[in-house]
Amino acid sequence: MEIEPRSMSAELIGTMTDADMAALQRAVELLEHPGFAARLTNMLGKPIELIGTALPASASRLITTATAKALELALRAALRTMRGRADAGSPRFHRALAAATGAAGGAFGLASLPVELPVSTIVMLRSIAEIARSEGEDLSHSEAALACIQVFALGGRPGSSDASESGYYAVRGMLAKSVTQAARFIAERGVVEEGSPILIRFITQVASRFGVVVTQKAAAQAVPVIGALGGAAVNYAFIEHFQDMARGHFIVRRLERVYGKNLVHREYERLARQD
Repeated sequence: MEIEPRSMSAELIGTMTDADMAALQRAVELLEHPGFAARLTNMLGKPIELIGTALPASASRLITTATAKALELALRAALRTMRGRADAGSPRFHRALAAATGAAGGAFGLASLPVELPVSTIVMLRSIAEIARSEGEDLSHSEAALACIQVFALGGRPGSSDASESGYYAVRGMLAKSVTQAARFIAERGVVEEGSPILIRFITQVASRFGVVVTQKAAAQAVPVIGALGGAAVNYAFIEHFQDMARGHFIVRRLERVYGKNLVHREYERLARQD
């Protein structure tokens, strides 16, 4: 009689190993307490929300357009150039590269966002992909590549009267249908078709969350005293924030492959309530 794999026996008895439970606890801490706004507040010495109110009305349109374009380019990169490739860059290297692009944002202000944001987003995507691979993801599958893009939706917390709407699993639930449809569409067509309603819907949903953090970043870089040096620091914090989101996200997905989605979801919610 063959011995069942650990993943199957663990799911049957409804328990997780101590090491995997500790990993899940880490994921909860990362995903339920996004720290970008806090990092900026510490950097600038005042709440980032107050700084954001100083942005001109035209800035919101610029940010919306730049965010959607950056994600569109990132999606194409995820599906066309990441498959089967290993990027030798470390998380620290990617943060340094993002800092360099942020220096331009600090020097030239909001006007540089349409150029700087796509570059920063692609740099972040490379780092997210390496984190995904380190947690056992096969990026030759379109669903796994789309999971990398999902990370950009995890760091933004738009205001809501329902706190559960901001939870990690709530965001995944919001995106689930779009991810499934997009993965099926890509598998059938084999390419990313520009203007496809299915892919536009997915990008729009992610952009609505990603744009919250981009607005915070733009607000910080628009502060006159920040300048090029501060712009680099803001971008360093920007990529570090999404690296944290990626680590938490792909820890959860790895554990789901081992124990099943229901058990991991249940344990995640239990830990989140205790936190």
